[in-house]
Amino acid sequence: ADVADCYAVLGRVHERFRAIAGELDDYIARPKANGYRSLHTVVEADDGSAVEIQIRTGEMHEHAEVGLSAHWAYKEADAARAAVAAGGSFEAKVAQARLVVLRQLLAWQRDLAGDGGPGSADDGAAPGVRFDDRIYVFTPQAALVELTAGATPIDFAYAVHTQLGHRCRGAKVDGAIVPLNTALKSGQVVEVIAAKSGGPSLDWLNAELGYLQSARSKAKVRAWFNAQTQASTIARGREAVEKLLQREGKTALKHADLAARLGLRDADALFEVVGKDELSLRSIEALLRPAPAPKSDADDVTLRPAHAPGGGGVLVVGVGSLLTTLARCCRPAPPDRVAGYVTRGKGVAVHRVGCSNLRELAGRSAERVIDVAWGAPDHARPALYPVDVSVEANDRPGLLRDVSEVLAKEKINVIGVRSQSVRDGGSETAYMTFTVEVADADKLATALTQVRRVPGVRSARRR
Repeated sequence: ADVADCYAVLGRVHERFRAIAGELDDYIARPKANGYRSLHTVVEADDGSAVEIQIRTGEMHEHAEVGLSAHWAYKEADAARAAVAAGGSFEAKVAQARLVVLRQLLAWQRDLAGDGGPGSADDGAAPGVRFDDRIYVFTPQAALVELTAGATPIDFAYAVHTQLGHRCRGAKVDGAIVPLNTALKSGQVVEVIAAKSGGPSLDWLNAELGYLQSARSKAKVRAWFNAQTQASTIARGREAVEKLLQREGKTALKHADLAARLGLRDADALFEVVGKDELSLRSIEALLRPAPAPKSDADDVTLRPAHAPGGGGVLVVGVGSLLTTLARCCRPAPPDRVAGYVTRGKGVAVHRVGCSNLRELAGRSAERVIDVAWGAPDHARPALYPVDVSVEANDRPGLLRDVSEVLAKEKINVIGVRSQSVRDGGSETAYMTFTVEVADADKLATALTQVRRVPGVRSARRR
């Protein structure tokens, strides 16, 4: 195995399991000061638990397990094995032998650094690496742990294992209980007192309290809280989506299928964008509800009495008692120039001036075309008018979601959407029609400008 194989294995691991954000450490590209090289990542297992995985070559593993200090410890352990007394366990004697030898090595190291010997600033060592920048402490099993100078028992716990750091609740140094913000020194034996479950405290990120000195430890704590926030967001989004599906009678629809229709990776991605209010529930409603069947002009909108001058809605000039309906073919809205066509028994159909259907009707019965105008708007309770918006774009996953989000941010209420994808050669073109509600058609201009900026959109215009 070589370095390329390590990264290939890392890629396969992340394909199979969901990687936890902020938990990837690349010690191959950036080796530790003692030469340690490995890839560390934390993934979510099938049962939801977090599992840390270390990936390295055989050569890297040999260096990690049998480095210089381990070599001296094992030599002393062999001597201890021959001289072990009848009382006490062999493992305890070996651990004690390790401590004696490694502490002697640390003492030599400090002496050499102080005398300007090997390892001093002028001995040709790696730039920026000094003996006084690092400390070396022991686990109760006499395993050596390298830390930055000033590290605390919590830093030690995170250096041993991420989960041990999260569950750290107390510590013993050389057998005595100490505060968790105690600065450790080389040669000490550190034992972590951990809870069976739980997580870190926000106080650990308070620099004034001095609980953490290592940047890696701080990153682990922040990643834990970010994961908790994400889980809360997903739970909130799941609840909102499930309630919507119940209202729409679509409880049989799989969450993953709904996410795929919206161009999202999986159900959790859907819940997350909903929980963050990045995707409105109205956009999902529009996707779930079938498009209404086309109707004739006479049946477009429920007939309602024309308003008197000064009120909102459409005013039929000189014929205030007639009923009016907004033609579906051109969907007029203030301040469009409009004209009326008197239907048989169903009042006046109001069209936009220039509507092709109105021109055809006027060609057959010009006497039935009358002048109409918009009444003064009611600012306290403005009337809303349905307007159709056509969008043409290169089809891609998430296109409908992105356009819907832009309309939602512009406070444009979408009440209906129809979408069709047509393959043209090697690409697919999406034709989408959004029915929106507006009080003033001119206010659509800003929203349409933003829609045209969505990646892949070729045109966005009012029909």
